[in-house]
Amino acid sequence: MPEHTSLLAFGLVALGIALTPGPNMIYLVSRSICQGRAAGLISLGGVALGFVVYMLCAALGITALLLAVPFAYDALRFGGALYLLWLAWQAVKPGGGSPFQVRDLPADSPRKLFMMGFVTNLLNPKIAVLYLSLLPQFIDPRHGSVLGQSLALGFVSA
Repeated sequence: MPEHTSLLAFGLVALGIALTPGPNMIYLVSRSICQGRAAGLISLGGVALGFVVYMLCAALGITALLLAVPFAYDALRFGGALYLLWLAWQAVKPGGGSPFQVRDLPADSPRKLFMMGFVTNLLNPKIAVLYLSLLPQFIDPRHGSVLGQSLALGFVSA
């Protein structure tokens, strides 16, 4: 179990990251506004699963592999950037009306809402930085199981 000071410090850092708007927040707000509370909650489930995947990767040492193999880390970063560019393109692509024009769109299926939340979180650069770079800084092998500490810190940020 991490020290209480480490839990508090990591919790404050995670809170700061959570309070800054990013792709996850934009996705959740847009789905909630456009399709209602149920769609927002389903999307949140996908985002939460993305957090769990990152947490497990950190806990199982996969983050060490990503940091040791720069190509893997760069692929994750560039994948996230490409996904954000794709989302931006979808918002402003030619052939449609103004991006600010109100349009009636068909409701997304629960599966699509969940998967979009999941992918949005997995490709979110802020979350990748949090789990791949920041989380290991708060783990001290002298205070017990590294796996246990990783999971505890992961649950604090989720």
